[in-house]
Amino acid sequence: MVKRTTLTISSKNYSSWSLRGWLMLKFSGIPFEELQVEASNVDNRAELLLLSSSILVPRLEHEGCTVWDTLAIGEYLNEVAPQAKLLPADPKQRAHCRSICGEMHSGFASLRASLPMNLKAHFDSFKIWSKAQMDIDRITLIWRDCLQTYGGPYLFGQAPTLADAMFAPVVTRFLTYSVALDEPCQHYCTTIMAIPEMQEWLEAALGEPDDIEELDVEF
Repeated sequence: MVKRTTLTISSKNYSSWSLRGWLMLKFSGIPFEELQVEASNVDNRAELLLLSSSILVPRLEHEGCTVWDTLAIGEYLNEVAPQAKLLPADPKQRAHCRSICGEMHSGFASLRASLPMNLKAHFDSFKIWSKAQMDIDRITLIWRDCLQTYGGPYLFGQAPTLADAMFAPVVTRFLTYSVALDEPCQHYCTTIMAIPEMQEWLEAALGEPDDIEELDVEF
């Protein structure tokens, strides 16, 4: 019996980690089914409110293997779907890609806390505190370096990689909170939002009926 591939996710409007894992799987080309955790689920809300390091979502189940950490999902998909080139072929570029993915995975706590992902919202004059601005400055430096080094339009050249999946939720945050960007970074945001996968996710997010009040407050 053929085992189905599933990805368990939470809210498409609020969950940055779900988006990352979902994009990685989409980029891999492996067909899969979505399993979405109910918005009322206690663990789900704790994860979205940054109150828990829950391993509930995203979670990939593929051919009898279960992988739940987002970065681990990306590394696993790179191994089982090498034709997708989720990591660059060149060893130095691959190391660079892994480095910035790891930085996104473990860093930028001030940005996460101050500018939570919320695709339905838009704030024209959002107050960005200094620590969050430091995170923004570092992220845009990473983007400019990659775009200049590898020629764009994606961070590592002509096709999206794990790095683009990792930074895609940041793109949505910058748009939600009207973060001022220079031309290369603005163009990168436009590129990411235009890809069919992001448009598919955005459409589903906007159609979600449930809101989490705590994430709809302008801090």
